Amino acid sequence: MNIVERSEVLVVGFAVRTSNAEELDPSRARLPILWGRAGAPGAFAHVPGKAGESLYAVLTDYESDHHGSFTQVVGVAVHTAAALPEGMVAVRVPKVSAMKLEARGPMPQALVECWQQVWKHTESGATPPRAFTTDLEIHHPGGADLFVAVLQPR
Repeated sequence: MNIVERSEVLVVGFAVRTSNAEELDPSRARLPILWGRAGAPGAFAHVPGKAGESLYAVLTDYESDHHGSFTQVVGVAVHTAAALPEGMVAVRVPKVSAMKLEARGPMPQALVECWQQVWKHTESGATPPRAFTTDLEIHHPGGADLFVAVLQPR
């Protein structure tokens, strides 16, 4: 796993609270609806100060570890979040040390495979350990880059 310093970014988008267990049950899964909303034509056309066209998925507010609840925000990077469109939230993704994985190939399967690598890393107790603070996916035409916050030794 490649460890990098992930830059700070401000993201404006739609948010849901969920867990991996809920997402495995199609009757309770919230992420497909969130992504459908975020992927709709013009979903972010009214967001002022956009810093590009890539979609960002922010995973934050972890209840505990990958078994607990978390919040996912899907949106766009912005320069400022002074005026939020109705129904959207802003989240500041802090600069951190992160494992970087690259999801390439058919989506969402390539991204799922990256997350499975992360969960295997976590379950095995490998180092560096996950921080469970704020993780980030950057979706672009070539695939997605996944940045998973890790704890650095002091």
